[in-house]
Amino acid sequence: MENILELGDENLTTEKLVWASEEQAGKVTVVLKDGAWKKRVEKSCDFLNKKWNRGETVYGVTTGYGDSCTVDIPQDLVEQLPHQLFTFHGCGMGKFLTPEQTRAVLLVRLKSLMNGYSGVRPLLLDRLVLLLNENALPLIPEEGSVGASGDLTPLSYIAAVLAGERKILWQGKTCEAKEFYESQGIEPLKLAPKEALAIMNGTSVMTALACFAHSSADYLSKLSTRISVVMVESVLGNRDHFRKELFALKPHPGQARVAERMYADLAYREQCSKTRLQDRYSLRCAPHIIGVLEDSLVFLKGLIETEMNSSNDNPLIDGDAEDVYHGGHFYGGHIAFAMDSLKNLVANISDLMDRQIALLMDARINNGLSANLSGAPKERSFINHGLKAVQIACSAWTAEALKNTMPASCFSRSTECHNQDKVSMGTIASRDALRVIELTAQVAAACSIASCQALELRFRQDELGLEKLTDNVQQFYKEIRAVSAFIDEDRALDTELNTLCEIIKNRSLTMSWS
Repeated sequence: MENILELGDENLTTEKLVWASEEQAGKVTVVLKDGAWKKRVEKSCDFLNKKWNRGETVYGVTTGYGDSCTVDIPQDLVEQLPHQLFTFHGCGMGKFLTPEQTRAVLLVRLKSLMNGYSGVRPLLLDRLVLLLNENALPLIPEEGSVGASGDLTPLSYIAAVLAGERKILWQGKTCEAKEFYESQGIEPLKLAPKEALAIMNGTSVMTALACFAHSSADYLSKLSTRISVVMVESVLGNRDHFRKELFALKPHPGQARVAERMYADLAYREQCSKTRLQDRYSLRCAPHIIGVLEDSLVFLKGLIETEMNSSNDNPLIDGDAEDVYHGGHFYGGHIAFAMDSLKNLVANISDLMDRQIALLMDARINNGLSANLSGAPKERSFINHGLKAVQIACSAWTAEALKNTMPASCFSRSTECHNQDKVSMGTIASRDALRVIELTAQVAAACSIASCQALELRFRQDELGLEKLTDNVQQFYKEIRAVSAFIDEDRALDTELNTLCEIIKNRSLTMSWS
């Protein structure tokens, strides 16, 4: 049965946005529901046309753009202005956004325009829906936005495609946008006076990327919690560090939730001579580190969803009040803050796991495990090195993640003849956050292999048994072992790590707590 995403007056959530964007082509159909939004769109468009026909001044319709707002456009050239706007912004560089990210950008821009304050025709919304439902995706370079006047350059690729220009990804291949319209038997749009500006002058790229970053960070929070549990089991650590009575005395909800999950996942056993009274910080303080992310995710989600459901172009055209609001809603400061914060929080998770794997590798502090978790028999131990290189790689990935925590929003540059003299850098912050998440997922993949290797070493030393661990830990162990077998003889692990990273990216490892 076909999945449907209905868009109307209600807010779009990050969960729905990510779900609809990640589903393969043809599995999700976007439908515009009836609602009050339709009349607002029509009134906004009609009122703008009245002002234009009366020869009244409206920024970006009868004037030039940006610092050129003082330039009045002759009436006979007004209709050419939208084409000029998306044309001169065709300077994007870097990798193209992924198909999933591009679908998300289209959805976020569509939802914003549906608010009915952008002066666009209903036909424009229908064309965005057509691109989504036919999976005809503009090729959008990820670099070139300073995050105020919105994502002008990347969003220009959507405006150009609507007008039949530039390239798209369609049916698995790259082709000219005009070929798609010919196949549909329709003409590309001739964009109306404010339509290119309405598409381009918004925060939809940074916000779409932020939705993916938030979703992945939420999953990594749970995964790092599970990994921390297995780390504690691997060193025969102390379950009492995570008691609810303790966390009731410092009641950050997310921190307490992480501790509760860890306590539930850890098997009870009598304290033995190998159990430290207090485990090292990377184990004992795991809830305090992961909990900061857990607590922040709720707040950051609110910022992202408010931006996603807002009218964030300029000017805004209020058809009901018959007024034009000239302002700066294209400024991506909230997303910049959210993503600068998120990348810091996630990089700290990478750093936590990097410390945990370093603990496991060191025979002086890993509570009786072999050096580097080598599983080689004694006669082969002289030439086997276990996970030594993997731990080094974790340090490299973590260092890069930590390097990327420098807040992009602090690097505002004055641009465009000092008209855009303070900008958000929100899109760079979102891209940074996704890179930090990618690196942290690599660390998580390595730590998953290492922690299960350590568990199995305990099994072979008769210090633990799989059947004596909780169901959640057993499930995790089996899922990792399905990808990466016990390492008794050195082998290259890149294929296994890449497979695990893909599984983590798809959020396929079981992460549930009763």
